[in-house]
Amino acid sequence: MSLLDLIVIGAGPAGMTAAIYAKRKGLSLLVITDSVGGQVSSTGRVENYPGLGGVTGPQLVSAMKKQLEGLSVDIKLGRVSKLEKIGDNFRVTTAGGNAYDARAVIIASGSHWRELGVPGEKEYKNRGVSYCATCDGPLFAGMDVAVVGGGNSAAEAVLDIINMVSKVYLVVRSTLKADKVMVDRIMASDKVTVLTGYTVERIHGNDFVEHLDIISKDGERKTLNVGGVFVEIGLSPNVNFARGLVQLNDRGEIAVDGYCRTSVPGVFAAGDVTSVPQKQIVVAAGEGAKAAMSAYAYLSTQK
Repeated sequence: MSLLDLIVIGAGPAGMTAAIYAKRKGLSLLVITDSVGGQVSSTGRVENYPGLGGVTGPQLVSAMKKQLEGLSVDIKLGRVSKLEKIGDNFRVTTAGGNAYDARAVIIASGSHWRELGVPGEKEYKNRGVSYCATCDGPLFAGMDVAVVGGGNSAAEAVLDIINMVSKVYLVVRSTLKADKVMVDRIMASDKVTVLTGYTVERIHGNDFVEHLDIISKDGERKTLNVGGVFVEIGLSPNVNFARGLVQLNDRGEIAVDGYCRTSVPGVFAAGDVTSVPQKQIVVAAGEGAKAAMSAYAYLSTQK
């Protein structure tokens, strides 16, 4: 088993950008990922990536992947099951039992959206069901929509789209727990109806979302006529393989400093898996570049 300079775990925008920068620095490199593109692969349109205007998620992923291929970056498909420190180096083991050793590691394994788990959610994903108001909000201009959630993610989604859409139903399971400044803005808008104490029963329509069925704790049912449903109940970082090695924050994200360094020297992290608050494609790409440069600086100081 040859010792690599660097292993990048994940191939979303953060991981692919990290790999591009690391390869250009001349590091021996391996990318291990269960899929190329991550969440971006299932994003309908990306309207806010600088220089590209409107592009679909798969198109953006294809362009990044093509650049990796042009640099002859080695990508192995597999789900990482364990990351451990072995002496001065690190070992990454996949679910298939393959193990790879490197002097440094960048964790860019991303996160996954928490889903409602109701009928119609998967069927209408990218056909009215969205998990990113910042990304997809403009696609629903002039429509009546629903936002599901009661925390800061949901409140931010409402405020992101409030000037684009006709009406917003905010469906809150228990209480609205977002920051007061956001709650005050939401309550002051005549375009927002807050439905507290309701959960989603079903999403349905024809080619696209048309209705959302909700039910209260008392059993009262309502049907909302909406063209879009934004599920904003948080993200879960993909960190199980690194638990016990790197420090996590209270949200289960990998804690990093301004140089993308984790609590373990030689282990860096970038993108949605980290404590960096803005979960955006362009932010993840920038963090990936930083992580690669920090890893290169670290490796330059080692024997």
